[in-house]
Amino acid sequence: MSVAGGWSQNAIQATHAWLREGLKQRCITRDLKWGVPVPHEKFKDKVFYVWFDAPIGYVSITSCYTPEWEKWWKNPENVELYQFMGKDNVPFHTVMFPSTLIGTAENWTLMKTISVTEYLNYEAGKFSKSKGVGVFGNDAKDTNIPVEVWRYYLLTNRPEVSDTLFTWTDLQAKLNSELLSNLGNFINRVLSFIAKDPGSGYGSIIPDAQGAESHPLTKVLGEKVSSYVEQYIEAMEKVKLKQGLKIAMLISGEGNAYLQESQFWKLYKEDRPSCSVVMKTSVGIVYLLACLLEPFMPSFSLEVLKQLNLPLEMQISLSDEKGDVERAKRPWEIIPAGHKIGTPAPLFRELTDKEVEFFREKFAGSQADRIVKAEAEAKKLTEKLKGTNISDGNTSKKDRPKKSAEAKPQVSAPAEAGISISRLDIRVGLITKAQKHPDADSLYVEEIDVGEAQPRTVVSGLVKYIPLEEMQNRKVCVLCNLKPAAMRGIKSQAMVLAASNSDHTKVELVEPPQGAVVGERVTFPGFEGTPDEVLNPKKKVWETLQVDLHSDKELVACYKDVPFTTSAGVCKVSSVTDGSIR
Repeated sequence: MSVAGGWSQNAIQATHAWLREGLKQRCITRDLKWGVPVPHEKFKDKVFYVWFDAPIGYVSITSCYTPEWEKWWKNPENVELYQFMGKDNVPFHTVMFPSTLIGTAENWTLMKTISVTEYLNYEAGKFSKSKGVGVFGNDAKDTNIPVEVWRYYLLTNRPEVSDTLFTWTDLQAKLNSELLSNLGNFINRVLSFIAKDPGSGYGSIIPDAQGAESHPLTKVLGEKVSSYVEQYIEAMEKVKLKQGLKIAMLISGEGNAYLQESQFWKLYKEDRPSCSVVMKTSVGIVYLLACLLEPFMPSFSLEVLKQLNLPLEMQISLSDEKGDVERAKRPWEIIPAGHKIGTPAPLFRELTDKEVEFFREKFAGSQADRIVKAEAEAKKLTEKLKGTNISDGNTSKKDRPKKSAEAKPQVSAPAEAGISISRLDIRVGLITKAQKHPDADSLYVEEIDVGEAQPRTVVSGLVKYIPLEEMQNRKVCVLCNLKPAAMRGIKSQAMVLAASNSDHTKVELVEPPQGAVVGERVTFPGFEGTPDEVLNPKKKVWETLQVDLHSDKELVACYKDVPFTTSAGVCKVSSVTDGSIR
């Protein structure tokens, strides 16, 4: 199915990872007050786990809209189901949901194709609504940046293969150079010239284009556009959306080059028939661009149709049955001679440096506070280190305040001599359930799968820093050989590792890479050895090693300069650089 459906590679990898571990029994209920109730007397106090229930909702919501819902959901011979997901939700749609449907033994339409994206990050870190970092739905609306600009930027930046980054300067560059100077400029030049009064234009009437097939520049343009349209269709059928958008914009670029090379303003005075060919061909390209860009920017396409004075309900498609694809190869034939266009108007406006700076500051959230605090901490550290001799052997020690104390031999020597990081049993864990501690407002109680027969119960003081919903079904790094300790009446059997900034106002979980196997040990290259079964609290092993655990400037979790390493890569944090890990 994955081959026939052309699944994205990350969807295949995530599904294989689940299957390699072997399909396990998974709890589909949660002890929460919100959610869909389980319709069974024995489970009346429970709700369904969201990713068991939500895919079934795709079917039920269709039935709410139409009594003919089975034409879509029980018609596999005639319906192809395409799904678009973030990478975190792959197994629920490639394994669990199809299994649920197959288990009914009914004739359901199963997913053919799934297109999965990686993460879109924001400026220097991750989007986080709870932390006030990034731009979200209402925020985007409040900027008054048109919806078509947002759609274009997010789709050109779609993280199809690897994580991508949202930055305000990049949005500005793509708007100003690609949408405004390329696409908008081409369309406005064509329509504005046609709209000019006779004597300097065509009085808004599309001219005839006799001899277009033999016009050298136009013939070359037609061949290029034909090739691009074929590439566009192939990309879109393979759900390569970013590539399809790029190809459409290449056609706009060809249109601009065609206008410039033709010198239509001179042709109007010196060779009116050739100018008419150029204008009729160009207005055909304008319509073609409205067709090609409609899946990405529908509001843009509607505005172009309005300026072309074509019906807004006119179907914009590339249909073989209607001959649209063949017609695209002869753009001078797309819009008939004698058609009167509407009133041209600019489609995009420039985004200024001043606006970009305003938006960057407005949506920095806690990032701005972090920068100020980091600068203050750096200044404080500089003062503290004046006159202190520090070895050049480990530059990272210069960057962290606590290292100035470690420069004293009587402190650092015992740690190097007898205590190795290999004594810590740090594993990749999966939080299968998280809830508030019944007797402590600041504590979570989690059940974490660390590769053993039963999940471990772990108590963490993370309520203040991480919302409960972000604790669910999440991979984490877990220190598994601490001595169990009771925390407000509940025994904690391990510790979830997290990084915090200098004043402990920001705390983030240390996250294994997506492909890391639950239960595998996190290692530190160069430090081999078997972990202690249980760390002896009197020996202060954890306390001694912990001072060298930190996140570096690349957000990688490290012991000194050695990364937390798994079979799938290194472990990282979201945005806390030079943070202490504990």
